Amino acid sequence: MMLYRFALELSDIDRGIYESLDFRVAQHPSETAPYLLSRVLAFAMSYQEGLEFTPQGLGDPESPALWAKGVHGSIDLWIEIGNPSAKKLHKAGKTAKQVVVYTYKNPDMLMEQIRSNDVYRGDEVKIFSFGTKFIESLEGFLEKNNRWSILIQQGRLDVNTGSAVASSEITQH
Repeated sequence: MMLYRFALELSDIDRGIYESLDFRVAQHPSETAPYLLSRVLAFAMSYQEGLEFTPQGLGDPESPALWAKGVHGSIDLWIEIGNPSAKKLHKAGKTAKQVVVYTYKNPDMLMEQIRSNDVYRGDEVKIFSFGTKFIESLEGFLEKNNRWSILIQQGRLDVNTGSAVASSEITQH
């Protein structure tokens, strides 16, 4: 298992959020770099008080990648990465107030899976996709200690790694 540190300067102009975030993320042995990077970007893009990586991570296939719990222990926000199964999204829709998926894969396949499997509140699931080349370009800059600046503005995501800037449109489906 590999442990990565991220010190992020987050400027989410669209939501008026300006934060310095410093956290560590463990990469599960079966986790790919695109999945890990998507988890980190999902954390930044959905940042709110109480948002956290779930303790079990990929070790528990029933848990989300990230969540924000409510005052009484309910799950306010359930975040998935990639193309989760319809069964998992069905459970998420019944469990959480809001379900969001960040994918670096083909979002059309995910949307078809939601439609054809009658996912509970499937029409309310927010799906955001990153460009494949964008995630691939960030992969080349992933280090054990990462100091990145993230700018979110008008549906665009810019990540400055200190030695390069990678940009992507944020497409909501």
